[in-house]
Amino acid sequence: MSEKRALPLYPEHVSFHIDIPDKTVCDVLYERAAQFGSQPALTFYGKTMTYAELAAAVNRFASSLQARGVQKGDRVAIMLPNCPQYVIAYYGILQAGAIVTQVNPMLVERELAYLLKDSGAETIVMYEPLYPRLAAVRSETAVKQAVTVSFGAPPSTALAAGDVTLDEFLAEGSGAVRPVPIQPAHDIAVLQYTGGTTGRSKGAMLTHRNILANVLQCAEFFKGTFELGKERYLTVIPLFHVFAMTSGMNLAIYQGAENILLPRFELKEVLETIRDKQPTVFPGVPTMYVAITNTPGVEQYGISSIKTCNSGSAPMPLELMRDFESKTGAVVLEGYGLSEASPVTHCNPPFATRKPGTVGIGMPLTEYKVVDVATGTQELPPGEVGELIIRGPQVMKGYWNMPEETAAALRDGWLYTGDLATIDEEGYVTIIDRKKDMIIAGGYNVYPRDIEEVLYEHPAVKEAVAIGVPDPYRGETVKAIIVLKDGQEVGEDDILAHCRQNLAAYKVPRIIEFRTELPKTNVGKILRRALREEASRPQ
Repeated sequence: MSEKRALPLYPEHVSFHIDIPDKTVCDVLYERAAQFGSQPALTFYGKTMTYAELAAAVNRFASSLQARGVQKGDRVAIMLPNCPQYVIAYYGILQAGAIVTQVNPMLVERELAYLLKDSGAETIVMYEPLYPRLAAVRSETAVKQAVTVSFGAPPSTALAAGDVTLDEFLAEGSGAVRPVPIQPAHDIAVLQYTGGTTGRSKGAMLTHRNILANVLQCAEFFKGTFELGKERYLTVIPLFHVFAMTSGMNLAIYQGAENILLPRFELKEVLETIRDKQPTVFPGVPTMYVAITNTPGVEQYGISSIKTCNSGSAPMPLELMRDFESKTGAVVLEGYGLSEASPVTHCNPPFATRKPGTVGIGMPLTEYKVVDVATGTQELPPGEVGELIIRGPQVMKGYWNMPEETAAALRDGWLYTGDLATIDEEGYVTIIDRKKDMIIAGGYNVYPRDIEEVLYEHPAVKEAVAIGVPDPYRGETVKAIIVLKDGQEVGEDDILAHCRQNLAAYKVPRIIEFRTELPKTNVGKILRRALREEASRPQ
């Protein structure tokens, strides 16, 4: 097992073997509220909420859900940008015994309809300007009630009967929450939607224990780096993303930290926030580091206050890492994870040699190895490329209502990641490629089939394939290669307009290429890998 190679790297004060208590995710919040009640928990555009205020708001939210009939196990969707209301809703849903369904606010109607239908969510908490999207697809879903959140602007649309603003919703609750028995190892806390080779988004079922275990694993891994009740997080990565959920929200609360929330990555605002608030922890994705590094005079913003920049979601180019660190004085620790593992499984250690280009070693309690791709049963020696598989308490229960996909991903307790990797003699993992065809553009997961299905809906398109191509800013960007039907003449602008109408902005191809034919296997399957390799060659 590769984690045994890494064990000697663990110092005396950091344990590989840790205990995961039988607690819920919410228990941690209430413990911190008792311990740090008067200290700031959340800061949002100059307004601060203390831990005591946050706990009280969570109770109010949970009691309002219960007043509206939400029961244990019901799914409640959150479709919000980063804001205090997101944190209140997340913990309030869990305190009521319900299941959080994370929804990307950038989803268009068809994508939103799928997630709501698949999860069976009957309640949604959403950003008020997005309400028309719900209205357009509501009849296709089980949604009975919506709670809208706005930031001062007047409502853009009248709410349907039964729907309320957040203020009205909170007024319905007493703040007294009826106890709900939770079995942390069994009961689902979050449905975290991800994609895969089938193209259908899958809801990874993360239990309370999965999520709490990952928080404790991260806290132990960084023991000695951070001080309880003293840290300031800057969370601009979106909270609906599993990386932000754990590394930007739950871990901050576990550490009794102040969490400075920003709803989007706007470079000037981020730099001014760093200058004014002097955060000590900054979880980010490579595109953010690119933007910061390329800012003239970035040193004047005092980025050296940040002890650790965690980088995830996409590979970080070595040159970018070196440039960022030389300009800011901050240390970047690149890690690896996936929705199915809550998500963190590996990270470059703060207590041992950092190996840029790798994703580091396994977190506490995390077993991992590389196995042959053909059978998935034979462990490969150091340096050989195979599929990375993982076992640990952070690994999901399975996929929501997808037993076949669950059986393929979870075998004998091991999570098959679909990622090709190597492991060196010390247990450091290097991700080589993805078995899956997922594109990671600007930190967002983009699934080619989502794009291809939309492209094929265009009346002029005969064949289409979407691939990720290297991009110096976004990591990867989406390229669509299209064969038109005989006699059809359509331009790039027409294809892009069609995509913008039917896809979230980050999925829309940035490059369109028309061809007379696509490379295929002898059975007619499009050779996606050949197209990727061709696009990656230096011009």
